[in-house]
Amino acid sequence: MKSGKIAVLGDKDSVLAFKAVGADAFHAGNAFEANDVLRRIKDEYTVIFITEDLASKIEDTLGKLKSRAYPIVIPIPGQNGSDGFGMKGVRSDVEKAVGADILFND
Repeated sequence: MKSGKIAVLGDKDSVLAFKAVGADAFHAGNAFEANDVLRRIKDEYTVIFITEDLASKIEDTLGKLKSRAYPIVIPIPGQNGSDGFGMKGVRSDVEKAVGADILFND
């Protein structure tokens, strides 16, 4: 059973605020570092927030984690705002679940 622990992975400025609310913060400056951190922490955390800029660079790794029950990996905007990667994932997941694009109707 998972512990309910929450981690945040991203650039230093983006993850700093999460420390204040009790999340464990991990810094990664590039895709290699992000993959390394995820490999080390994936079995310790129930939820891992990752900045969209890093998430978009490691889609293969995130796809493998998505096949597991835990951790739940959620892309979030980084210090420069959203680039749409997180919403693209939500859209894809909803479309797979219901068979149609009910969120955006594009």
